[in-house]
Amino acid sequence: MDAVQQANSGHPGTPMSMAPVVYCLWQRFLRFDPNDAIWPNRDRFVLSIGHASMLLYSLLHLCEVKAVNAKYEQLGELSVPLEDIKRFRQLDSKCPGHPEYRWTSGVETTTGPLGQGVATSVGMAIAGQWMAQYFNRLGFEMFNYDVYALCGDGCMMEGVSSEAASLAGHLKLSNLCWIYDNNKITIEGHTEWAFSEDVATRFIGYGWNVTRVGDANDLEMLDRAFKTFKNTPDKPTLIIVDSHIAYGAPNKQDSSAAHGEPLGEEEIKLAKRNYGWPENAKFLVPKGVREHFQSGIAKRGYELREVWMAKFNDYKVQYPELADQLYRMQHRQLPEHWDYDLPTFLPDTKGLAGRDASAKVLNAIAKNVPWLIGGSADLAPSTKTRLTFDEAGDFTAKNYGGRNFHFGIREHAMGSILNGMALAKVRPYGSGFLIFSDYMKPAIRLAALMEIPAIYIFTHDSIGVGEDGPTHQPVEQLASLRAIPGLITLRPADANEVVEAWRVIMQLQHSPTVLVLTRQALPTIDRSQYAPASGVQQGAYVLADAPDGKPDVLLIATGSEVFLCVNAYEQLLAEGINARVISMPSWELFEQQSQEYRDSVIPPTVTARVCVEQASTFGWGQYVGLNGDRIGMHTFGASAPLKELQSKFGFTPQKVVAAAKAQLAKLH
Repeated sequence: MDAVQQANSGHPGTPMSMAPVVYCLWQRFLRFDPNDAIWPNRDRFVLSIGHASMLLYSLLHLCEVKAVNAKYEQLGELSVPLEDIKRFRQLDSKCPGHPEYRWTSGVETTTGPLGQGVATSVGMAIAGQWMAQYFNRLGFEMFNYDVYALCGDGCMMEGVSSEAASLAGHLKLSNLCWIYDNNKITIEGHTEWAFSEDVATRFIGYGWNVTRVGDANDLEMLDRAFKTFKNTPDKPTLIIVDSHIAYGAPNKQDSSAAHGEPLGEEEIKLAKRNYGWPENAKFLVPKGVREHFQSGIAKRGYELREVWMAKFNDYKVQYPELADQLYRMQHRQLPEHWDYDLPTFLPDTKGLAGRDASAKVLNAIAKNVPWLIGGSADLAPSTKTRLTFDEAGDFTAKNYGGRNFHFGIREHAMGSILNGMALAKVRPYGSGFLIFSDYMKPAIRLAALMEIPAIYIFTHDSIGVGEDGPTHQPVEQLASLRAIPGLITLRPADANEVVEAWRVIMQLQHSPTVLVLTRQALPTIDRSQYAPASGVQQGAYVLADAPDGKPDVLLIATGSEVFLCVNAYEQLLAEGINARVISMPSWELFEQQSQEYRDSVIPPTVTARVCVEQASTFGWGQYVGLNGDRIGMHTFGASAPLKELQSKFGFTPQKVVAAAKAQLAKLH
């Protein structure tokens, strides 16, 4: 109450009503060592109702959780000092408005957009089951952690939670427990305006075990509910907790204003009086409180971690290869020979579809990186993301060791689940059609915000989808993905650029990536005639240059349009026009290069420029300038065979040649 009041912003209601619930969980059950907030086998606690962030910050402070930096080093200082609580929601405080992973140690995932936390928790539980199956050996149970997620009515209403809960029940994730704060209140008011379904029956239908606690203040009933979860071996558990947001004033309960706003000084005094708390004391932590948590969660967590570390030392002797893999995985490092088997593709005018080249590369890497695991939203035959080597297998309720995942037609939940898996330190990928990245955008955005290296593979990347028509032909999706800070988007031009794109992706530790691939075949460029594909690592590179290295016009393209520009380049060269072809698979990687390198690729002195991409031209102005020509999509696509679409929308060598000549004509 004090923190929200001082900030004059925030949500005091849920932190107050749920305090007994999280107290019981953390003090009696949670296997978590405050002195090592990233111990691999810790239980995870996800605050899906991220607006109730002061609940989590209070726990992190009272349990004296220690901070960890980006290098996994223990700093010896509190993750959440009292001074930061006093500066709740203020600039640079460790207590921002909603919990942020990487910013505040002990926060397992960034939450705030409702439903994302619970959906992400499913990924954490999946990763836990997979790691247990892969790493555990007789006498060495290296992974058996549980995942708890606290959610509310808003999380239950968001569609992503339904998708995730459905999959969790199907997979029988017995290490997953959601705690539903059934307080019947949202920002607008009472839930009866918009939400009246029987949540318990819904989750029983999903295949969950459902139990209920009729009073959020009943610690013994809460204790019994958590024990029920621990003793349920074959399905996830939903604990429905009935709570009431009520304050000091007799008629001020279930108030939407109080739910999302400070209570006011007088109301706080009344509430404190009701609790038997000193009315005028602010940010008070009575003597003995921290010691109480030290004797509970801290003592239990320390002992469990010490046993685990000792066991890991023995594990290193008994299973040195597995121990090395476990260490590397937890530190986002790759095995030494991860890239030994990457293919090289020979020049071929017919070529290979981006998705087919990626399938070969993905399988080559996955053999050497055992924790590279993933699947698709029911589209693996189309996205070509199935791992086909013998030992890969399918992840199912009967086989948690499988590496091929079947997320079903649940793109939004797939994105969130991938985030949860990445937070557990496996390396996950998920795939679909580029048009359906729209369904995943909230999760992709959070991955970028959290700086976690989830991999999103999108095929059917343009109007090249053909007869499926504009409902399936992405136009604005590339621009919207490029607009997300911290996300790396790669659209390779041929099979060898696909290889180099994967080389980039696998070495990223703190960036999510989107790999955008074609359905149609792309000619494999002759690298003895043109520049090597290794230029992908710089985001853009000179693929074909003017004979004297001094071009008069620049042709810039990505993906399938690069070879189109190569054809135009050859025609221009035959006519004595000096052109340069720039393959630009990743804007983001290019922007990370030095100014000197960027100017060497796109010389500021050459103002005649044409960009070509079968997508919205939004954003291309920064590379072609105000006067450059942008050949792209200005409408939605159409339903027709590929070649007819290319002709209709101007993606032909003749159109590029004409645009280049028009650019040069402007200069004379």
